[in-house]
Amino acid sequence: MSERHAVLTVWETGFAWSASPDVDYADVHVEGSEPVTYRARVWESPVVESPFAATELIPSWNARTPAGTWLHVEGRVGDESGWTPWFTFARWAEDDPAGESPITRTTLRGQAFDAGRVSTDTWLSAAGRGVERWQLRVTALARPGDEIAWPTVSLVAGAASRFEITPDEPTSEPGPGRGHEVGVPPHSQRLHVDTFPEWDNGGRSWCSPTSTTMLLEHWERAPGRDDVAWVGHDTDPEVVHGVRRVYDRSYGGAGNWAFNTAYAGARGLRAFVTRLRDLNEAEAFVASGIPLVVSVSFREDELDGAGYATEGHLLTIVGFTAEGDVVSNDPNSHRIASNDEVRTVYRRDQLERVWLGTNGGLTYVMHPADVALPTSPAEANWR
Repeated sequence: MSERHAVLTVWETGFAWSASPDVDYADVHVEGSEPVTYRARVWESPVVESPFAATELIPSWNARTPAGTWLHVEGRVGDESGWTPWFTFARWAEDDPAGESPITRTTLRGQAFDAGRVSTDTWLSAAGRGVERWQLRVTALARPGDEIAWPTVSLVAGAASRFEITPDEPTSEPGPGRGHEVGVPPHSQRLHVDTFPEWDNGGRSWCSPTSTTMLLEHWERAPGRDDVAWVGHDTDPEVVHGVRRVYDRSYGGAGNWAFNTAYAGARGLRAFVTRLRDLNEAEAFVASGIPLVVSVSFREDELDGAGYATEGHLLTIVGFTAEGDVVSNDPNSHRIASNDEVRTVYRRDQLERVWLGTNGGLTYVMHPADVALPTSPAEANWR
C-alpha cells in the first residue's frame, strides 16, 4: 500500500484561558467598517510532536459565540528549520453581521512561507518539507461591557496527515459495514439552484452544507421552524440555514470543511474533520450507526451512476450493500432537483478511488457526544 498516515489530536477539557491585550479589528468584508476594540483572552494548545513528517494540517473546533463575540483560530508548524509565524485559519462566529455576529465569518488569503502555505482551511507543506511539530491557538474576542458573555469552546482538534496514494491502489475488501444502512433523510442541493446567489451561486455549489444538514436532521439537531423563518420559502429551508452558517466570505463558498463541522458543533454535535485510510474505516462508523460526509472529485466516467463530473464535491456515506458497495445520500442527486434522487449506490472500487486518490480520505465526523465512536486504530485518526 502507498503511504497513509493520519493522526487526530483532540482537546475537550482543560482550556486554561489567559488574558490577552485588546484587539482592534475592522471587518474588511463590510464596506466602510471602522476598527472596533475587542476584549481578548487566549488558549494555546500544547506543542504536538508528529510521529511522521505531515504534509497537511486541518483544524476543527466546536464552540458557541454569543452576540458580539467571535473566535480567531490560528496555527503554526515547525521542522528542523524552526517555527513558522502564527498564521490564521479562521475568523469565525456562528452567525453573521445580519444576525448577532460582529464580524464576517472568513478565512484569510495570501498566507505563504518557505515551509508551506494556508489553503483556505488547510496547512499545506511545501515540496520536500514536512510538519514535525505543530500548535493551535484560539483567541476569544468580545465587545467590552460590564459583563462579557465570552465564547465557549468545547472541542479543538487538529488532523495531521501524509497521504500518497497511487492510481493502481488495490480496493479494500468489504468488512464490518456490509449490509448496514443508517436511515439518513435525503436532501438535494439541486432544489436550490439559482436561489440566494450571493452565497456561491445558489444550490449549484451547496453540496457541503446540504450533506451536513442531512446528518444534523438524522441526529435531530437541524434548525427548527423559527430558526429558518427568514428563508422565506418551504423548500428544505434547513439547507439554506446551513449555507448561511458555513459560508466563508474570503473563500467565496460554503465548502469550508472546518466551518461545516463547526456549524454542526454549534448545533450540539461533537464534530471534527479527519482523514480515513479506506472504506473499512468508514464501515466501522456505519456499523456503529454513524453516517459520514466525505470529499470526492472525479470525471463522469470514473463514478458509474453519478451522472456528473466534479472538481470537488461532498456527499454522505450512509451504508454498504451486502456486497460491500457504498450507499450514499448524494446531494447532487444526478443533477435532478428531487430528494427522491438522492440515495445512490456506488461501486466500492470507484468510490474509494475518487475519495482516497483525489481527496486523501477527507471526512466529516459528526455525532452526539453520547454516541460512542468505533474503536480507533493504533495511529488514531479519530477519538
